[in-house]
Amino acid sequence: MYEPSAEASLRLSVIIPARNEEDCLGDCLRSLVEQSEETWLLGRDWEVLVVDDGSTDHTAEMARSFAGVTVLTAPALEKGWTGKANAVWAGAKAARGGWLLFTDADTIHEPGHLSRSIVEAERHEVTMLSYSPRQVVTGLAQKALMPLVFSELALAYPPAKVSDPASHAAAANGQFLLVRRDVYFAYGGHEAVKEAVLEDVELARIWKRRKLGLRFRYAPDAVATRMYRSFGAMYEGWTKNLALLFGNSLALAAWRVLDFLLLFGLPVLAVALYEHGLPLWYMAVLGLLWVRNLWRFYRRVAKSNFPFMDCLVTPLALPLFAALLYRSWFHHTVTKRVSWKGREYASSNR
Repeated sequence: MYEPSAEASLRLSVIIPARNEEDCLGDCLRSLVEQSEETWLLGRDWEVLVVDDGSTDHTAEMARSFAGVTVLTAPALEKGWTGKANAVWAGAKAARGGWLLFTDADTIHEPGHLSRSIVEAERHEVTMLSYSPRQVVTGLAQKALMPLVFSELALAYPPAKVSDPASHAAAANGQFLLVRRDVYFAYGGHEAVKEAVLEDVELARIWKRRKLGLRFRYAPDAVATRMYRSFGAMYEGWTKNLALLFGNSLALAAWRVLDFLLLFGLPVLAVALYEHGLPLWYMAVLGLLWVRNLWRFYRRVAKSNFPFMDCLVTPLALPLFAALLYRSWFHHTVTKRVSWKGREYASSNR
């Protein structure tokens, strides 16, 4: 196990793994370097490290254009490592902060939240603090699908239970993952989860098993992210993740297909019955059943924390969500291979 060679000399290190992120890294770094000293409790007692993970675009050049940002090159990817784990581990070993913040290149950080996040972790006496960012979505496919996914995540990983030491529920979001340096290295850091496709969740499970103190919450006040910039990236990303996030992915797919049939099939059935001369009360009963299902569905999707209009169009994405759940299950269970950003990994599904 790696032992850091030096004690922390700064309050915080922000570590950003970046692989072909020239389209979003600039906004992320701008939001970080513009954090005002007035909102930082100890002055500018922190650093920003960008770890270039084999980018073939202008990611590294963009990072170097920001004064005060240190750019590292990820070491060659060895067998048994995922690219992200390899990159953030390299960044962690070079970091000088007593707290380490792992965040993604597609995040935007609100002014002053860096210091407040450390205060929050210390106030709650935890050594890992993770935020679920406000999700920025564009286009009909994202607006319809993303609330479905995040509503299921909210039900599968309730933040109150994840933050409860007495509960076995464990989750974290690698888009914002703050850990105390000494505890991180004592328990192996990202080297301990080097094969995991969902390294953030696996780290959280270690924290929960070891009772190291974990806090997780939805934090639109602190950070926002635009996870995917194309339909293809969204399709590949959820194919990689869904079966790992939901152990019952096939059953969940079947339930969401049933939702689709009820929401869109009941009105068709009502019209068909009317055309066959059946009494109006048949349609009234079907109408009440449809309204009940629609209300229950909306209440479920509202847990996603997405805007009302996005939640309103989510029924359109039910077939796509079911297809992605099946595709993810197939890749993790049958082919046992998943792809992400030009690399292929063995499935870490257990």
